[in-house]
Amino acid sequence: MAGCIEQRLKDLGISLPVAATPIANYVPAVRTGNLVFIAGQLPLKDGQVAVEGKLGESVSLEQGIQAARLCAFNILAQAKGAVGDLDNVVRIVKLTGFVACTPSFTQHPQIVNGASDVMVDVFGDIGSHARAAVGAPSLPRNAAVEVEAVIEIA
Repeated sequence: MAGCIEQRLKDLGISLPVAATPIANYVPAVRTGNLVFIAGQLPLKDGQVAVEGKLGESVSLEQGIQAARLCAFNILAQAKGAVGDLDNVVRIVKLTGFVACTPSFTQHPQIVNGASDVMVDVFGDIGSHARAAVGAPSLPRNAAVEVEAVIEIA
């Protein structure tokens, strides 16, 4: 049934942002066969990084989780731009989350859960995915979190 995912987004109160344009020499999404690779997405809101800084320093756990959620919304916006209709998603295959943090910060999985939870909430079982959550000394534009995705499509 066409429009199921759009209705699910509406039911969840999620309004997808306009897909961000790249800030360097890359494309936001590459489709090869039945896979779409979504380039790392920052926690952008209205075109600006909404959560800046490092976890374990100036960014709280709650702010980090929200940053990861924003990254997920931007992934969905890029996926929609790449495939036209999110009902074409067969599976969220993998997310990789990067968390800007201090060396002693160890709660990367909890932060990246913000993005993972969005995928499961939106897509149900096909939103469950493999994942990596990695600490980083810094991220582009001083973002607290960046998330990339691999998505299987029909």
